[in-house]
Amino acid sequence: MFVSLVVVTVFMSALLLVSAGAKSLRTRHITEQMSTLGVPQGMMGFLIGAQIAGAAGVIAGLWWGPVGIAAAIGLTLYFAGAVAFHLRVGDRKGASPAAVLTLASVALAVLRAATL
Repeated sequence: MFVSLVVVTVFMSALLLVSAGAKSLRTRHITEQMSTLGVPQGMMGFLIGAQIAGAAGVIAGLWWGPVGIAAAIGLTLYFAGAVAFHLRVGDRKGASPAAVLTLASVALAVLRAATL
């Protein structure tokens, strides 16, 4: 089961870092999407930081379980918020990836708790 945890952790961390990098570049696609969702530009730094902290937390959690569980719970809340923001503006297509990442974050928490 620990191997599954490592695979999901590495995948999630890579995805979070790529997403944080894209947000930090503030490409037109990202800024338009955030504007459509009603996310203020001033929140971008917080979102980037949350993604980087989440990636670092789940990686650190491979060595210290409680940190990994806390990070996975934080990511679950982060992505559940993303689902809510997408659904609030009627963007069901954009809500789907966020919902999958919410479930992946829950899986990370469960896997880490199971391997303590």
